[in-house]
Formats: sequence, structure tokens, C-alpha cells
Amino acid sequence: MLLELSNVEVIYSDVILVLKGINMAVPAGDIVALLGANGAGKTTTLKAISGLLHSEDGAVTSGSINFREKPIHKEEPQNIVQMGLVQVMEGRRVLEHMTVEQNLVVGGNKHKNRNDLKVALDRVYSYFPILRDMRNRVSGYLSGGEQQMMVIGRALMAKPVVVLLDEPSLGLAPLIVAEIFEMVKKMKDNEGVTFLLVEQNAQMALSIADYGYVLENGRIVLSATAEELRENEDIKEFYLGMSLSGEVKSFKDVKHYRRRKRWLG
Repeated sequence: MLLELSNVEVIYSDVILVLKGINMAVPAGDIVALLGANGAGKTTTLKAISGLLHSEDGAVTSGSINFREKPIHKEEPQNIVQMGLVQVMEGRRVLEHMTVEQNLVVGGNKHKNRNDLKVALDRVYSYFPILRDMRNRVSGYLSGGEQQMMVIGRALMAKPVVVLLDEPSLGLAPLIVAEIFEMVKKMKDNEGVTFLLVEQNAQMALSIADYGYVLENGRIVLSATAEELRENEDIKEFYLGMSLSGEVKSFKDVKHYRRRKRWLG
């Protein structure tokens, strides 16, 4: 297995238990979706993998995280990136005063010479042609969608084996979200990049994922293929906003029905 979490617990500030023994497997070349409401522990899971918990006074206190069968949960973040695990943070962390191309080059420090760097840039521009047109524009003036494309492109510059993608749809228009998710699927198909995708937009995530996990209150409560999750009645009600008959439900109705979740019974 390419990436595997076994009985992982995470505690913040020595007292706050956030992840409560989760088990996950991410096969090579797949898109795996991690679904759940705000506060379920999705971003904490990604930070546990990428080594970014240390900066927030968090730690993996039990269990193990293995990448290519080697434990990485005690590694420094820069070492994990060098191994090929790259996290795209929620909220589009851009270097606002630098141009688009300068932002991309920051992600390309693995490339040994100028020609390799040019090849990597051309590859990013082939996925996101709009970035080529904007390569000299200051990134702080880009739209949210353009910035999201740029940070995903910056991750691709790092020659990743696995991309940990955190809430790429956050605050974006549906058409832009669809375009970004289409490009993610193309990167998986064309480059063989594996994705662990954290996303609240369950419908969009499951449209491109191979497999999915549902996280509730720090525990994995459901896992199945993306197709099985799309057909699961609980997922339809509580994450896709649909009734058992297939009719779209309002947020008020969904909230009312949450207490009926069979997996918490």
C-alpha cells in the first residue's frame, strides 16, 4: 500500500484528542476522498501525514503513518515533501507579492537545471493554460479560482507521488470547481499522481474519487468505493442532501435528520 494510517491518534496541546484511532489506506494511482463536516478532523488527518502538526502544538500520539511501508509520522515536513508527499493547504496559501510563475518556481526546487524547470512549468501550463497567460501577474490580484489552480500547479512542480488536497472547492463558483476537479482527474490519469482529497462538497468529490472515507468526530465511520458511497442512503441524506426517494432536501431537513445516522446508532 502506498500510504497507510493505522490506529492513528492525534492530540493537540497534550489534552485535546482530535483523531481517535483512524485507519485509512490510499493505493497508488487512486483518488481517495475524505468526507465529513467541519470539525470532524479532516484537515488534522492531512497535517498528520504531511508533518505540519508540529507547528500547531499537535502530535501523533498513537498508531503509525506509513508511506511506501516506511513510518513517516515522526519525520520533519521538509523530509516528507522530499519523499513525494505534498500538501495543498486549505485557503490557497499564495505568495501574494510574487508573480504566478515565481510562485510555481518555488514548488520546483527538486529540478536540477533550468531545462528541467522549463519542462515542469510547461507541464503545469498544459493543465492550466490560463496560468501561462497570467504568468507575469502578481498572484495577490488573482481570483480565488485562479489562485487555486496556481497552488495545485505549484504542488505538481514538486514532482509529487501523493498530493494531499484540502478543500479545493472552498469559496469558488461551481463552474470553476468543476474545472479544477476535472484537472485533478487528468493529473491522476496522465501523471499517475495519487490524491487524498479532503472535501465538504461530497457530490463533486465522489464524482472523481475511486474510494472514500467518512470521518465523524475523529473516527472513520464509513468506507467504501465512491460508487457505493454515492448509492448509500445515509450519504445521500446527510452529505448529498437527498431524501430516500431521490428528491433534493433542504439544509434544514438534513440537519433535522442528522440524529438518525445509522452508523452512530
